[in-house]
Amino acid sequence: MTWGETTVTLTIAKPRLVFFRSVMALMLREMSTTYGRSPGGYVWAFAEPIAGVALMAIIFGLITHNPALGTNFPLYFASGIMPFLIYQTTAANVGTAISYSRPLLAYPRVSYVDAIVARFLLNALTQILIASIIIIGIVLFYDLSLDIDFFLCARAVAMALALGIGVGILNCYLMSMFSVWRF
Repeated sequence: MTWGETTVTLTIAKPRLVFFRSVMALMLREMSTTYGRSPGGYVWAFAEPIAGVALMAIIFGLITHNPALGTNFPLYFASGIMPFLIYQTTAANVGTAISYSRPLLAYPRVSYVDAIVARFLLNALTQILIASIIIIGIVLFYDLSLDIDFFLCARAVAMALALGIGVGILNCYLMSMFSVWRF
């Protein structure tokens, strides 16, 4: 290279793991906006199912002495409410993924799939953690001895998540096509 000549070499590096980086960035944004706005963000995520299980156990405990299956009302209701909440929150959060992340979809590296996967993963991990802590807490608090088939439990949670993401993606599509579907 001589004086006065400039050589510019432009190399475009291939983006590696763009999908995973986008999903992680969207998950961090979702965590900070959904649960990080108030000091009790994640506390509310735990308080709502705990209050539901406790209220149902107290009400039905006053009416009858034993649940339909087993001997412990809190475990009976938690084992029914938690899988339903896993499905319900997954469907609701995935259904609003596109409208929630609409401003970020203007960036070329962020796609619709990134937004849906990020909302799904964050919701799935949060709900599985909440359900596990609540059920383990009930088992430890009441000193229950259970024979648990973890494979069947994992399959049930996977089925609830699969149903939730299926309904959520359908709702997400219908909300983006028909504005009346939101109501």
